[in-house]
Amino acid sequence: MSAEGGTKAIVAALAANLGIAATKLGAWALTMSSSMLAESIHSLADSGNQALLLVGGKRSKRGATAQHPFGYGRERYIYAFIVSIVLFSVGGLFALWEGQHKISDTLAGKPDTLLESQWWWVPIAVLVVAIGLETYSFYTAISESRKAKGKTSWVNFIRRAKAPELPVVLLEDAAALLGLILALFGVGLSLITGDGIWDGIFTLSIGLLLVIIAIILAIETKSLLLGESATDEHIAAIEKAILDGDDVDAIIHMKTLHLGPDELLVAAKFAVKHDETAAQVAREIDAVEARIRAAVPIARAIYLEPDLYRPAKAGGDS
Repeated sequence: MSAEGGTKAIVAALAANLGIAATKLGAWALTMSSSMLAESIHSLADSGNQALLLVGGKRSKRGATAQHPFGYGRERYIYAFIVSIVLFSVGGLFALWEGQHKISDTLAGKPDTLLESQWWWVPIAVLVVAIGLETYSFYTAISESRKAKGKTSWVNFIRRAKAPELPVVLLEDAAALLGLILALFGVGLSLITGDGIWDGIFTLSIGLLLVIIAIILAIETKSLLLGESATDEHIAAIEKAILDGDDVDAIIHMKTLHLGPDELLVAAKFAVKHDETAAQVAREIDAVEARIRAAVPIARAIYLEPDLYRPAKAGGDS
């Protein structure tokens, strides 16, 4: 995935959410609709999340230091994980609390400001406009993601992508669009039936939706934080590069690790001929390293160890 594609999707989502949040807050102030308040907080949380992704992308570009010899590429994973926490707590849990509160007030017979307000039409208008803006943001995320995902399915793209920004924005935009539709149903049914409990029920639905999306994001970004290997395509390309020459008899074992979305560590032990000199082995190591870098440019840290092939050691770590 290109960094430019991810940034474009983030900026589009940030611009849409800031505008949507402002209009939702205005509509909530006029009608005190539970769904509008939940959606306002959701949009504010999303705006903060996109800002976090932009900060994470910028900080991850810092160069390696003595304390962090492999650089700061994983900061993008850390900020993506924080996004899942914000979405869960600020967005999901608040909506669940607000929905429960609205239902309790309705059952207790308290007056419903939404139903009594002369501005009842404002939430409908705001939600319709917001759906249009969020659809544009979602379309941008889909367009940029389609370039990165290739032929893989959308589910595998979200699960296997090494760069977190596009999957995060994609899921956030999907949740935002569904949340707006749920809010529109909640407000609309309350106005049609004259019963504010629908506003509370659909607010609960919004909260449940956000919690589910947040959990999915947390699971996927946790896997990236723990450290994931290279993709199957990159592993195959690296193995071919190592064996693509007369200087290597076999790969004894190999491990890969993503230091960041665009930086890969490769550690491999390969078999050389038993009668070669140290100078010959050194040239072979240089040749193998050059072939790996040419085949997989994101392989930045490469550690190669020559050895004699002994079947008992193949696949081991010795």
